[in-house]
Amino acid sequence: NLAVLPAFGTHWLLPRLKAGFQAPVLISQHISDGFVDGLVSWLNTLSSLPVKVAEHGEALICEQVYISPSESHMTVAAGDRIRLVPRQDSDIYRPCCNLLLESVATTHGADSIGLIMTGMGRDGATGMLAIRNSGGLTLAQDEASSVIFGMNHEAIQLDAIDQVLALDDIPDYLNLLVTGAS
Repeated sequence: NLAVLPAFGTHWLLPRLKAGFQAPVLISQHISDGFVDGLVSWLNTLSSLPVKVAEHGEALICEQVYISPSESHMTVAAGDRIRLVPRQDSDIYRPCCNLLLESVATTHGADSIGLIMTGMGRDGATGMLAIRNSGGLTLAQDEASSVIFGMNHEAIQLDAIDQVLALDDIPDYLNLLVTGAS
């Protein structure tokens, strides 16, 4: 399995994923340049899974969390390798969730789990649809528990989501899917 979490709220979710989470976790979160290293350091104080900034060409491994650098878009290439794509000045979302999700749909299809949570804009909706259309499982945070019902709302409206969950239910469900225990 490959879990992709393009989301805000990683600080809340990652501490609740169990050690032994038998999937790599890829996170694309819109963030300003210069802040990703601090985010990773902070998340490492909270998470039972190690968190790192993704590096071009590195192999994906289970029980590892990869955060996209703000200066590049993270994608997954054949052979379970991270591919960083330089961003363009015209890119609206930095890093772009759709690029990551679409690459996961192509490389992992039915073996992927996509999650979209609270956040502004439309980024992630078409990528979630790509995962769903490839046979992967797609999850979205519900409106009631969202600070901003934007990205997740767009994915739900696009009929890209298999299951809508309250924020409190997401970690247990992911743990059950990946480790067999909530």
